[in-house]
Amino acid sequence: MIKLQVIGNLGKDCVTNTVNGKNVINFNVAHTEKFRDAQGNQKDKTIWVDCAYWTERTGIAPYLRKGTQVYVEGTPEVRTYPKNDGTTGASLTLRVLNVQLLGSRSENSGGGYAGNDNSGNYAPAGNSGGGSMSEPVDDLPF
Repeated sequence: MIKLQVIGNLGKDCVTNTVNGKNVINFNVAHTEKFRDAQGNQKDKTIWVDCAYWTERTGIAPYLRKGTQVYVEGTPEVRTYPKNDGTTGASLTLRVLNVQLLGSRSENSGGGYAGNDNSGNYAPAGNSGGGSMSEPVDDLPF
């Protein structure tokens, strides 16, 4: 099995569909890397990954909005298609097995959301106990 992990921002809001009685959430993720070319100039390279998340747990869909930073992992597939100019184009698609919400571009607090396909619970990351941050933490889970 080949596994691909991507951290990036959603290019647009997700779309939830039903195909043959099963739910699929489609979205695309842009991953941008910065590098220097041979002349030492700073360059950006963006790779777009089309994602298909087949799941019965569609509660995450309202959080998959344009600009949201996510971590996704799954099995990759390269699809080729004929372009209008006669050449062949290629796109990278991912059958998502796990998705975690990391936040959005407008968030400055470093908060965000975390969730995955195993728990079915999608809640804001951070202090979810409802208490104040000044309370002592003496019941750590490890």
